[in-house]
Amino acid sequence: MKAFVVERYGDANTVRARDVPDPRMGDDDVLVRIRAASVNPLDLKIRTGQLKVILPYRVPFVLGNDLAGEVVAVGARVTRFQVGDEVYARPDQNRIGAFAELIAMHQDDVAAKPVTLTMEEAASIPLVGLTAWQALVERANVQPGQKVLIHAGAGGVGTIAIQLAKHLGAYVATTASAAKTDLVRSLGADRVIDYRNQAFETVLHDYDVVLDTVGGDTLDRSLHVLKLGGKVISVAGPPDPAFAKELGANPVVRLAMAALSYRIRRRARRRHVTYSFLFMKASGDQLREITALLDAGTIRPVVDRVFDFEQTREALARVENGHTKAGKVVVRMQ
Repeated sequence: MKAFVVERYGDANTVRARDVPDPRMGDDDVLVRIRAASVNPLDLKIRTGQLKVILPYRVPFVLGNDLAGEVVAVGARVTRFQVGDEVYARPDQNRIGAFAELIAMHQDDVAAKPVTLTMEEAASIPLVGLTAWQALVERANVQPGQKVLIHAGAGGVGTIAIQLAKHLGAYVATTASAAKTDLVRSLGADRVIDYRNQAFETVLHDYDVVLDTVGGDTLDRSLHVLKLGGKVISVAGPPDPAFAKELGANPVVRLAMAALSYRIRRRARRRHVTYSFLFMKASGDQLREITALLDAGTIRPVVDRVFDFEQTREALARVENGHTKAGKVVVRMQ
């Protein structure tokens, strides 16, 4: 099959189109013909080797972390799907490879594609949808009337998280450029802070939850908007000891992660709030919850641009160079 492969860790030139063997299937696997896949910042971090401690992929490997397509074969123990089903998924972190013609995944990581969405729209959802769900529902347990700040509201995670937080009954603030104010308001944001002209921590106070997708100084300043007992959940900040334990990391890696996050955890404790790092996990069950919201129109996808499969490198470059206007960049199979 044709696929885009990371030949070695490094810059954009390390990704090449190649013919690779078809995926091997297990008894619990579904084999999916990919119709569309989307680009995530995670793909770029994997390609450069930034995440080798967490995700030690052995090169060469096929890149790509979420997709939509059709089931073309099922394993002997598969009960949830049959040939011809339209599905979407974020594969388990050990089985990525969405920039390809085929992928094999465990049935538990797959869900039926929302009937109201195109393949391209569906492919834009799994990774960012699961990230928003695991942050706001699973980790923060957002309740009606709570105040939630979502950074980078026009980004892939942000566009879904705003809508999910509103569905959960929260008052939602977000950061975005002035040009994207109308978009994030249309998604449900109650308050928009133009991060280029205003320091969000000077105007937002007593928030219950912050979802940080930026890291760095933005993460540090986010502590100041939380009420006592509030939570900042970051997908861009330093890994914490809880994540190291969940990962099953060896003692050396655990110590390293604890050291990396020591400063932000100490600052959070001093303000009587909590910091946690989130690395989302594949989950077909949670995707089914998200599917219901998509088909009901409660959440809608935001797609920036669709590229043909042969243009996968250009799609990656659009995200890497910061040219995305809003939402997700998608790759479409011919």
